[in-house]
Amino acid sequence: MYWSSRAPGWRAAVVCLPLAAGGLGAAEPSAAGVEFFEKKVRPALVQHCYECHSVKHEKAKGGLLLDSREAVLKGGDSGPAIIPGKPAESLLIKAVRRVDEDLQMPPKHKLDEQTIRAWEEWVRMGAPDPRAGPGGAGLTGMSVAEGKKFWSMQPVKPPAVPAVKNSRWVQTPVDAFILARLEAKGLLPSPRADARDLIRRATYDLTGLPPTPAEVEAFAADSSPTAFAELVDRLLASPAYGEKWGRHWLDVVRYADTAGCNSDFPIPPAYKYRNWVINAFNEDKPYDRFLLEQIAGDLLPASGPEERNGHLIATGYLAISRRFASQTNEFYLTLDDTVDNVGKTFLGLSLGCARCHDHKYDPVPTRDYYALYGIFRSTTYTFPGVEVVPNPRDYLPLGTAAEAARWKEYEGELHRLDLELRRLEPLTRGAKAASNDVAKVRAQMEEIKRTQKKMRENPPAVELAYGVQEGTPADARIMRKGEPHSLGEAVPRGFLQVLGGQQLKNPKESGRRELAQWLADPQNPLTARVMVNRIWQGHFGRGLVATPNDFGARGQPPTHPELLDYLAVEFQRRGWRLKEMHRLIMRSSAYQMTSEPPAAAANTVKARQADPANDLRWRFERRRLSAEELRDTLLALGGTLDRSMGGAHPFPPPKDWKYTQHNPFVADYPSSLRSVYLMQQRLRKNPFFETWDGADPGASTGTRPLSTTPLQALYLMNSELVHQQSLAFARRLQGAASRDEERVRLAYALAFGRPPSGTEIKEALEYLAAAAAALPEGGPAGRPAEAAWASYARVLFGANELIFVN
Repeated sequence: MYWSSRAPGWRAAVVCLPLAAGGLGAAEPSAAGVEFFEKKVRPALVQHCYECHSVKHEKAKGGLLLDSREAVLKGGDSGPAIIPGKPAESLLIKAVRRVDEDLQMPPKHKLDEQTIRAWEEWVRMGAPDPRAGPGGAGLTGMSVAEGKKFWSMQPVKPPAVPAVKNSRWVQTPVDAFILARLEAKGLLPSPRADARDLIRRATYDLTGLPPTPAEVEAFAADSSPTAFAELVDRLLASPAYGEKWGRHWLDVVRYADTAGCNSDFPIPPAYKYRNWVINAFNEDKPYDRFLLEQIAGDLLPASGPEERNGHLIATGYLAISRRFASQTNEFYLTLDDTVDNVGKTFLGLSLGCARCHDHKYDPVPTRDYYALYGIFRSTTYTFPGVEVVPNPRDYLPLGTAAEAARWKEYEGELHRLDLELRRLEPLTRGAKAASNDVAKVRAQMEEIKRTQKKMRENPPAVELAYGVQEGTPADARIMRKGEPHSLGEAVPRGFLQVLGGQQLKNPKESGRRELAQWLADPQNPLTARVMVNRIWQGHFGRGLVATPNDFGARGQPPTHPELLDYLAVEFQRRGWRLKEMHRLIMRSSAYQMTSEPPAAAANTVKARQADPANDLRWRFERRRLSAEELRDTLLALGGTLDRSMGGAHPFPPPKDWKYTQHNPFVADYPSSLRSVYLMQQRLRKNPFFETWDGADPGASTGTRPLSTTPLQALYLMNSELVHQQSLAFARRLQGAASRDEERVRLAYALAFGRPPSGTEIKEALEYLAAAAAALPEGGPAGRPAEAAWASYARVLFGANELIFVN
């Protein structure tokens, strides 16, 4: 189809240019950007633009080709149509939004809202485009046969632990793999970190909280050879461990408390899945079992009601797949989100890129995508409600059989009334209205609404889970170009051909049980590799594979492939238990190295020249606190942190929900609980988390971005949270000591885990005096000393030493 404009001259040939722009720069697009292009942009580009703007069709109307990055960057007769990063100023967005009657694209119909939003987001990202060469050459993905030879698809085999010269440095086999690479380059590992840095590092890594001054002093005074191992064991036994490492998992599975549809409906029971994850980490549930319960918990035998309820809640992993639009006919996108997340989370593969065509990089044919898609299409998901059908249904009752039956009856009647309303509504308008008693129909509708209102005000008192259950087993048909209204052949449910391609043994089930067993099979080369890489990343800030969600062709190869396989083998050998892997990694000399080796030391100079990116791990990498760690630290310093486990959010009762795409659910519930328990919205990110690079609840986050912006500095000076906690910290210091010097010492012990130097004490006292003198007579609330201490607290809160972990 030729996209033209009624406008003359320079506007005429800009219509599709932005769809393929590579960001107008030479920078290589990120893996996330490429994935977005492949899933959200390329299909629309092929469908709406290639016919008139591609080498394949031998057409370049307006002098414009759109099938390669180079052609798009060159442009057509009219020049560029986007400003990367600025969709509101881009002609393409104006054209598809139809804000100008002289520039409306496509000319015969408006694109659907989902596509337009995707294009806006793509332009906002800088318009990443991986296509190279004429006609997008170089984009043919690996065949299945080629894929079986790719490093990540190879069987995991136990590697030999390498011999090293400096064997005294080796505390665990991890060290031998690291040291062998360093010695091969003529490099030495950095010295051991001091005790104060080590306890702060380990405590944040395992709990996400700062150590107390008493804990720091006790560890610093303990010279026994088992001191660090005992510290690790103590931290692993803390309930805070599950809160910290559960948050890692929630990043990857894109946890949210709202649905993600245009109205972003709340999901009141979603928190139960979040808490199930936290408890699973604290209990050290074996990872293969952890995986099995999330994908097929409803199909597993249980020893009693408590275990049964846990299994149902675990399937919340699938149920939290994002919902779309305002209708019920977009559910195929939710299933796509499920397939994509299962691929990234457990296999490190972007399977969603194979919905519209064979994967452009990895050995995943479209048939494989639909083999998995059919499994989830054969599953019934809890429906959270959307604008046109606001009543939720298919929640999983957690009570007795009688309570469950009562709930099913209640839900079924609400749904029946919904359907009746939808049947009657067309009879009140248009041609049908002329031949019917409209007043009578409207009276019927009002009576139904009154009945629904009464039912919603008095629901059965039953505990519910947001999860999935078996649906009607059926194979899925291929959606040509990803369009649900253009169906091709049916594909038997099964698994990836590159990893065996088995079909279901029991096609009378959905296939989720067999899928979970296939994923957790020790012969699957990806599952253990992907998870141990995530564990390594959680400790070192960067995985052995730097792209934790992409073990495919666009991902980075491992820096230490033998070490990755060693960890994968050990993970399985030790019963798939994460706490065993923490011990193995953290007891190593590699983990205990300093992040600040002497700058002038010969080895440091040589290592910085030979390995500036620290790929060989010759030193530990300093890292910034995560958004959650920073907020929790501020509350901990202020003495206001509530360490209890979070529960349900104070959502409005469902009977009051009237959310629409023009009036979506928006809320912010203040809380002194740990950050993992804060309400997470899909369509509106928590402002604190957004400022400090928190995870995006709308997409799997394998690695959080790391930005440094003026907003962050301003936040630490001016935000309400910082002012509240600085005042609480000031009062805590004033109440704990009578002399200012003692208070400064306590402030340093709490904030930095060390005593201040003489110079730091002198500067602090001078600052306090100057701050008090600068206040108006009487100061805020007549407490100049308190206000001065609060001001000093904000100085400490903004210090790199607090915000970074050495």
